[in-house]
Amino acid sequence: MISKDTLFALSLFPYLGFLWVVTKSGLFPRLAIIGFYLTLLFVAVTIPAGVYALQKYGLTLADVDFLHGGAEVFLTLSNIFIVLGFRQAIQEKREA
Repeated sequence: MISKDTLFALSLFPYLGFLWVVTKSGLFPRLAIIGFYLTLLFVAVTIPAGVYALQKYGLTLADVDFLHGGAEVFLTLSNIFIVLGFRQAIQEKREA
C-alpha cells in the first residue's frame, strides 16, 4: 500500500506537467497561470510548516492555528489570482 506521503509527493509530477502544458499553450490567462504557480508556493510553505508543527508542538499543521492560517494565506492568494485571471479573460472576450 502506498503511504499518503508518497502519494502526495507523486502527485507533484502530474501538477508540474499541467503547469508546463498551460504555460506553453498560451491558452490560459497570465494571472491564472500565476495563480497555479502560487499553488506550488502554498505546497512549499505548507511542508516545512507541517514539519515545524510536528517537531515544536507534537501536533499536525491543522492543529496549530497560526501556522495553518499562515500557510492557507498562500492558497487563498493562488485562488484569487486564478479567479481574477479567468474573470479578466471573460471580460476581454465579451468586449471583443
